[in-house]
Amino acid sequence: MNFEAIIGLEIHVEMKTKSKMFSSAPVVFGALPNSAVDLTDMAFPGTLPIVNKQAVINAIRVAHALHMEIDDELWFDRKNYFYSDLPKGYQITQQRRPLGKNGYLEIETPNGKKKIAIERIHLEEDTCKQLHFSDYTLLDFNRAGVPLIEIVSHPELKNGLEAMRYVENIRSIVQYLDVSNGKMEEGSLRCDVNISLRKEGENKLGTKVEIKNLNSIANIEKAIDFEVKRQSELLKQGVKIIQETRRYDDDLKETISMRVKSDAVDYKYFVEPNIVPIKLTEEFIKTAIETSSELASVKLTRYLNLGLNEYDANIILSSKETANYFDEALKTKANPKLLANWLIVDIQAVLNKEEISIENFKITPENLSQLVKMIESNQISNKQARDVFIKMLENNESPNVIADKLGFVLISDEIQILKYVSEVLDVNEQSIIDFKNGKDRAFGYLVGQVMKASHGKVNPSLTAKILTEELKRR
Repeated sequence: MNFEAIIGLEIHVEMKTKSKMFSSAPVVFGALPNSAVDLTDMAFPGTLPIVNKQAVINAIRVAHALHMEIDDELWFDRKNYFYSDLPKGYQITQQRRPLGKNGYLEIETPNGKKKIAIERIHLEEDTCKQLHFSDYTLLDFNRAGVPLIEIVSHPELKNGLEAMRYVENIRSIVQYLDVSNGKMEEGSLRCDVNISLRKEGENKLGTKVEIKNLNSIANIEKAIDFEVKRQSELLKQGVKIIQETRRYDDDLKETISMRVKSDAVDYKYFVEPNIVPIKLTEEFIKTAIETSSELASVKLTRYLNLGLNEYDANIILSSKETANYFDEALKTKANPKLLANWLIVDIQAVLNKEEISIENFKITPENLSQLVKMIESNQISNKQARDVFIKMLENNESPNVIADKLGFVLISDEIQILKYVSEVLDVNEQSIIDFKNGKDRAFGYLVGQVMKASHGKVNPSLTAKILTEELKRR
């Protein structure tokens, strides 16, 4: 008996705004506990929420990137439940009228592209962080009230790989739009998985199991694949699946039961009375979209049009910071392919060795571009360029200045090059004979001898041209 998995994802994205969703308290990560809060976050009597404009703009941008219908009225609802992480005893969210609905996202699968339908995207506030100990719990309200967007997919994913690709694409969108840093290890992007199994060919959904607290994209795939296997084995044995919440244990490489769910929780939603509906003008929505940053998919098309192959382009796009560095270097009109090669090979080697990000890399995009231009114009050879590059790593000095100090400016004077060529040919008569007899290696040898005689200072391409002409005369 074969079963198929039906998987839906709920992704919470913490947004990069200066202040919180409904208060003026700052949004920070790593600050001292309870140092980034105000009276609204702590639910003091008489405090009222004020909607964060930038959070709304961010949500519009993500909704547009996910091809969603965007509501032109902003409504908030009150979600009632009491936990220690919500001092108000309720959460302000969007239940009945989400900001965006009916969208989709395309992912790459082994069988080609697949379109995943997205039900909704809505705004809400985050809860505080709880630190549990053996006999007590500490609460840090720095996170309470941080703006969130929740992105809810339809249950159209079939396995761990598809779910992983889906989350990767969502993370890329929020990162490139500068909505969030998307760091799962910091809790900036959190994913809950809803998964059920049914017999192949059936339409009825099986019992839903939720997996929470997934802290990496790789673990999303591992957790789902384990859970599919676990449920399949139980169903084959005739054991019913119970509705529960589980977590993934990275050490055991399996999901562990957290709590059993008997009935759906009734949150008694009603319209938030302290926030009147806000009309979003067509101009406001249009401006939010038109002023958004370039998505990775748009950059990919642009890079391919510049002559990069898809492999190199995707390596650059794997990091928003690397793509930004590349774009800055492109502004000076240097050769895109050569720039990409230096970025992917030489610079990446330095970043790996020093264990730093490109944001902390010493060489500016402008100076890298200048180095590439010097190679293109034959001012320096590729070998000399790498020597210059090493010096640039020390203090980010201009490559022109370093090349001058090292005496690396190539000789492009044809009379001077001809002098070197003639001297070499005069003492290498056998190589001239070999060349005329069709031995190609003889030409390379002669070029090498000219480079040696000039201490590597002659222009290589011009040298080859003059040597070819001089060989014809002899």
